[in-house]
Amino acid sequence: MPVDPSASYSFTIRCAITNRPGMLGRLTSCIGEVGGDIGAIDIVRAEEGVLVRDLTVAARDDDHAAAIVAAVQAIPGIDVVNVSDRVFLLHLGGKIEVHSKAPMKTRDDLSMAYTPGVARVCLAIAADPAKAFQLTIKRNTVAVVSDGTAVLGLGDIGPEAAMPVMEGKAMLFKEFANVDAFPICLATHDPDEITAIVAAIAPGFGGINLEDISAPRCFAIEDALKARLDIPVFHDDQHGTAVVVLAAAINAAKVVGKRLEDLRVVVNGVGAAGVACIKMLLAAGVCDIVACDRFGILAPDGPLIGDAQRWIVAQTNQGHRAGSVHDAVRGADLFIGVSGPGVLTPPDLGTMARDPIVFALANPSPEIQPEDARGMVRVMATGRSDYPNQINNVLAFPGIFRGALDCGARTINEAMKLAAAQAIAGRVAPDELSEEYIVPSVFNRRVVTDVAYAVVEAAIATDVARRPRQPAGA
Repeated sequence: MPVDPSASYSFTIRCAITNRPGMLGRLTSCIGEVGGDIGAIDIVRAEEGVLVRDLTVAARDDDHAAAIVAAVQAIPGIDVVNVSDRVFLLHLGGKIEVHSKAPMKTRDDLSMAYTPGVARVCLAIAADPAKAFQLTIKRNTVAVVSDGTAVLGLGDIGPEAAMPVMEGKAMLFKEFANVDAFPICLATHDPDEITAIVAAIAPGFGGINLEDISAPRCFAIEDALKARLDIPVFHDDQHGTAVVVLAAAINAAKVVGKRLEDLRVVVNGVGAAGVACIKMLLAAGVCDIVACDRFGILAPDGPLIGDAQRWIVAQTNQGHRAGSVHDAVRGADLFIGVSGPGVLTPPDLGTMARDPIVFALANPSPEIQPEDARGMVRVMATGRSDYPNQINNVLAFPGIFRGALDCGARTINEAMKLAAAQAIAGRVAPDELSEEYIVPSVFNRRVVTDVAYAVVEAAIATDVARRPRQPAGA
């Protein structure tokens, strides 16, 4: 079944249309007949006998977009003047910039913000380095660090190609939690070198968000940085995903009338996200989990077994099941995919338990398309923003860092992550909860407030907070 058109493949097509009755109808009908979704129609200008219009159209993919344009070009009396990819236009020149917080209009402004006045502030910090949290951007700034080895579902595409994702992450930090974040993409794959570089730049930041670093290197890098630094270090691909998955699982279980601890869960993919999801589900009380990699149900002598996977083997599959992922899902209540496209088929869904729940989170192409799962699952979630129930890390990381920065947390521990998951789940009121609404909208501004509050309370309770609660963004 073809996927639905998406804004991620939207474009603006400018057409010169012969100005006679019925031409616009022919144009829109043509686009509809080839599966395009028209979002807006605007008149650019009127010329003698011709109207120039811009049409915003969503397609399924690049090939579909090209087919729509070709169909329009074939209409007599309509000339395609220009086609603009809206996604690429959004990225022109990058997506973020730096702004000053104080005016710089007079000699007094200059003498206070820079030399000679700034020297007094420097000396105060030299005498007491903790004052950097009060007198510099450190108290509200996060480094978004990647080496470009595991970007989205695209794999190792390099640090330059990773920049658009890291810029986007910085945008989300600012937009949702008023946290200043900056993308830092490193041209090295060496874990020791990455650890040393991040540790060296850490004085300028109040937190480190590791992003899109491949497993198993990501585990070693995060552990090493946590041991060296006294600021939060958070690998979002692991822990952000796990927090939102747990929140979604809590509410999905409510929808289908099952207890979280009674669910039989299959997790496909035992990289960074999969390992973290399993650990968090176990911490939340789920007992029956089967982990799968590309070779099938995880086994202690499997070809991709590392330290993290050995731990998973010891903690999961208490029934000693064997076989492929297709075998694993038989009788399962919840499938969580953090792997790649095409893992599940519609017949697989028919073998799952009553009222099956499927979280197909591979991006940009999920383990099974929602269109192929319609009518076969009770609750469906993906990692995409163009379907209901988006399991999106933006529900977690802005609020987690907002809370951690507000209380000067030295780390982000398990109690803080569990508190964040409960806060996200709790933002969906009982009368709102449904098959298509198990997690709050990413645009619900109260999510960050709820998560930050829960994180601060957990940080204080576990004695990792430097200071009491501060107002958000203070």
